[in-house]
Amino acid sequence: MTVLRIAAVSVKPGVGKTTTILFLAASYKEMDRDPLAADADKGASGLGWMQDAGGLDFPVVGQATTTLHRSLPTLETGRDTILVDAPQLEDHEAIGRSALIYSDVWLFPMAPAGIEVRRTMRQLRKKLEEARDMREQLGRPRDPMAELVLLTRTNRPYATKTGPDAEYREALTEKGFRVMETVIGFNDDLYRQAYGNPIDTAGTTYPAAAREILTEWEKVKA
Repeated sequence: MTVLRIAAVSVKPGVGKTTTILFLAASYKEMDRDPLAADADKGASGLGWMQDAGGLDFPVVGQATTTLHRSLPTLETGRDTILVDAPQLEDHEAIGRSALIYSDVWLFPMAPAGIEVRRTMRQLRKKLEEARDMREQLGRPRDPMAELVLLTRTNRPYATKTGPDAEYREALTEKGFRVMETVIGFNDDLYRQAYGNPIDTAGTTYPAAAREILTEWEKVKA
């Protein structure tokens, strides 16, 4: 069985990686897949969410280690989807690089704001190239199967053709990033205030994001 391996990665904190990973995991569970979420952030917010919620519909395991690319394959038995909540690369580069080595889909949650785009353009590229070098040294394909930007906290819950969201989408695209059609609209009631509660994807666009990621991965896998 080929396992869908996703890592949510960013240069800085506060872009919604944990929310994204757990809501995607819940979406895949609803699609009758069998996901496991790996919390690779030393802040352990994913593990804390699971504990405060009294458990989730899928397991969350701690993997804040620089060798998770070696340990996670041992947890894949019986699973078809592994999602990694990687820590911010500016503070925990070695753990983040291990997540990039392991994963076949690199997902970059990002708010459509100038500082996010600048940091991505200036810093993320270099970090990704270093991860590609390590993948190659370890005998893995140099490039992942997909690299996708997921715009979060957008002004509208859909991709717009004009306005700030569209402008940042264009800026990222011009720099060679693949920006997903699905976006995550700004809604604290659904996301930030959901921490510590059972995850309810109703009314969110995360199920659509999960399907879009799966479609992109399957195109390459086929």
